[in-house]
Amino acid sequence: MKKMTTGVAIAAVFAAGLSIVFAKGVFTGSPASADAKEAATSVADVTETSRKTTPEFRDAGLAAMKKAAAGDKYLFVFFWKDEDSSTTALRKVFETATQKVAERADAVSVNVSDRGESGIVKKFGVDRAPMPLVLAIAPNGAITGGFPGDFTEAKLLDAFASPGLAKCMKPLQEGKLVLLCVQNDKTTLNAEALEGVQSFKADERFANVTEIVMLDPSDSAESSFLGDLKIDPKTAKAVTALLVPPGSAIAEFEGETSKEQFLAALQSAGSCGPGGACGPGGCGPK
Repeated sequence: MKKMTTGVAIAAVFAAGLSIVFAKGVFTGSPASADAKEAATSVADVTETSRKTTPEFRDAGLAAMKKAAAGDKYLFVFFWKDEDSSTTALRKVFETATQKVAERADAVSVNVSDRGESGIVKKFGVDRAPMPLVLAIAPNGAITGGFPGDFTEAKLLDAFASPGLAKCMKPLQEGKLVLLCVQNDKTTLNAEALEGVQSFKADERFANVTEIVMLDPSDSAESSFLGDLKIDPKTAKAVTALLVPPGSAIAEFEGETSKEQFLAALQSAGSCGPGGACGPGGCGPK
């Protein structure tokens, strides 16, 4: 997994009103920009609106998402509108790439003009996006790659994320905070590290906008993710990272933690979570 500074991650695509978070590899330790935070929140808004107002669709796109998730596989979606030379050429790139990873991912082609595909088009708000557009979707629903207008086979094949990264990306794309707990049976101060995490999560201001993700530092599949976070996979003590939308690690703590530490980190970064406000009166969602 490459870091955000290499351009692999697309923080958001703004095209005629489209705003979707593509958060692959965006953990750089710096606070998120205002535009990126707004984009992260918009993903949650789009998803929630779709869930509340859209009936159960039977279109191929949503059916493919359900099937891929049930099989613990990724789904690569090729969104298109006009059957022009660019679409034809990029469809070939898409098909060649997805055939190489068929054991790990399913693929589906969706015409955004087809009313029968309105379920998935509305879910991701891609009706006015630059076309063709490819989204790589992890089994848990996290978008791990977004490629509007143009892409290469190599870029598509690099869209897979580690399980731990995908677990973090999903809530971040919903505009939530993530407390990433890096520990296993060999690390010390595990309980002490979790004490602050659980206290923060128990606070009514943060209960519904915070997710706790556990990660084993010895898992080789997470080595690249831990590298981006600058966390030693051989750490002797538990490490806790506080992540904010769209994907910045604003603080990391070794050993014991407290709710006050997380609040201070949010205030210092000026990043208090979805719809939040920092100030003398406190820090938390409005």
